[in-house]
Amino acid sequence: MTIAAIATAIVPQQGSVGIVRVSGAEALAIAHTLFYAPGQQVWESHRILYGYIRHPKTQTTIDEALLLIMQAPRSYTREDVVEFHCHGGIVVVQQVLQLCLEQGARLAQPGEFTLRAFLNGRLDLTQAESIADLVGARSPQAAQFALAGLQGKLAHPIRQLRAACLDILAEVEARIDFEEDLPPLDENAIKVQIAQVLSEVEHLLATADQGELLRVGLKVAIVGRPNVGKSSLLNAWSRSDRAIVTDLPGTTRDVVESQLVVGGIPIQVLDTAGIRETGDQVEKIGVERSRTVAQNADLVLLTIDATTGWTGDDQAIYDQVKHRPLILVINKIDLRELSPHLIPNPQSSLPTVKTAAALNQGITDLEQAILTAVQTGKLEAANLDLAINQRQAEALTRAQNALLQVQATMANQFPLDFWTIDLRIAIQALGEILGEDVTESVLDKIFSRFCIGK
Repeated sequence: MTIAAIATAIVPQQGSVGIVRVSGAEALAIAHTLFYAPGQQVWESHRILYGYIRHPKTQTTIDEALLLIMQAPRSYTREDVVEFHCHGGIVVVQQVLQLCLEQGARLAQPGEFTLRAFLNGRLDLTQAESIADLVGARSPQAAQFALAGLQGKLAHPIRQLRAACLDILAEVEARIDFEEDLPPLDENAIKVQIAQVLSEVEHLLATADQGELLRVGLKVAIVGRPNVGKSSLLNAWSRSDRAIVTDLPGTTRDVVESQLVVGGIPIQVLDTAGIRETGDQVEKIGVERSRTVAQNADLVLLTIDATTGWTGDDQAIYDQVKHRPLILVINKIDLRELSPHLIPNPQSSLPTVKTAAALNQGITDLEQAILTAVQTGKLEAANLDLAINQRQAEALTRAQNALLQVQATMANQFPLDFWTIDLRIAIQALGEILGEDVTESVLDKIFSRFCIGK
């Protein structure tokens, strides 16, 4: 079945070009029906034609456009693919898509172009997942990891590990079937091979947290009592006026969000309403939302006012969030020189940063403290070549457990037949990462994360 979809983001008055992508056996026929190329332009693969998109019945011109032709197998899906490069906007691009559907194409499902590329052998499953990660990358480092996966830097070691397991399985099964015709099995050599495979599996598994951190990022909540400078801190940090700043306590009534990148890590910064007891119903709702945000944050920036020091209200807020990873931010240091007695002993062990948000001071120290907190939590933004995702980590964990079981089976001197059971489990788990042994439901789950048109 031929599929079609809009392959570019369509935003009113924002995009200069909109692309409608068509893939399948009828793609060229649809292009011939809808596209008029004046002059003697040659319709051949990997050529761009200039012309007009016309309604096939009325011959009304829909748009002046370009047509890109990519014939199988030299295309993204390894099927015939055509792309109509139209003027950007909503109306024209949707009209062109509708014409393609009227000519027999079906609207593509999310990720269906990439799914076809995988099913037709153009990509393995790690590369397909990397495409989704590249499109959704929220930092340059996340994009680099995704590009590494797309270039096969994950698939290559996985294939090597699977091949090593297959070689071991072949050696063992050969001794089972032809014991009398072959020399005895070198168990020490097998042990060394399995240990080497396990070591590499563990190395790949160690990148899982890093991969999740770069894909999802950190959720950081700025909390504190009213008028300690939380909104000023957000504005200074994001270098924009995202939050309203006044001298009146309780100005922020809801959660204000900003997206930043610190040390290659995407960070969602949430400025919350000042936490205090209040009779104002609207402010009370904001305070409750602040408490919820703080409870769900990966890291809390507990902000206090240097001009007043640690108060009973600060202690009450600390008691609510002390189970979360914390950094103490002492703001407004430009207004009063901080004295040691302002911070009581129970909280003196907290990582502490001094800022003067109104003067944009201390932001670099704050970012360094966040990166230190990340590293302390063993989510260090290391200089890795690649990072696996949760699905790949789950399959690698199964392979790891199976190989550990092989080692236990060998240590207990069980028959060779027992060895093969867990070796097969490891081989299957590694194959699932590449998409060689994967169920339809798993594919549906993976490609449902894609945007339509990719």
